Formats: sequence, C-alpha cells, structure tokens
Amino acid sequence: MATVTVSKSGRVKKVSHEVPPLHRKKRPEALTSREQEILDLIWSGFKNKEIGQRLKISVKTVEAHRANMMKKIRVSNTAQLLKAAIQGKMLKLR
Repeated sequence: MATVTVSKSGRVKKVSHEVPPLHRKKRPEALTSREQEILDLIWSGFKNKEIGQRLKISVKTVEAHRANMMKKIRVSNTAQLLKAAIQGKMLKLR
C-alpha cells in the first residue's frame, strides 16, 4: 500500500510504500524416496555418473537431486550432507 503526503500547495512531498512481509514456504525436511535412494548410493561411495547408470537417469538429474537434498537439509557440501544424514537418522549404518 502506498502513502502519499501532500503539501499545502498541492505538491507531493513524500511517497512511501509499505511492503507486506514475504511468506516463504519452508522446504520439507523429509527426503523423497528417490532422494533417499541417491543418498544411500552416495553413502556407499558411488559417484554421480555411477549413480546415474545404476538408476538409469542422467548425471544432471543426479546432481539436481543432490542439490535439492542439500537445500532441504541446509548444507553446502557432501561431507555435511552425510553428517547431517547420519545425525538425522536418514542413513542406516552397517
């Protein structure tokens, strides 16, 4: 909503715009079944190319799933992803 202040002479002195707060959607914390499958393969030591070949998906798709998992868990690298997965009991340790 805009608020306009006008002087006695009719000139606009001030215009202010109130910006409503953004409602950000929280990312779901739970991983999809496909993300969980890829996480298990990452934990097993497979590279993106190998994961793609096993699941019959492209390397780009594997990378997208990995990026989505990292956003959901709020980490910036694979080591942090695996650490968070262990702490959050998303991985079954053998």
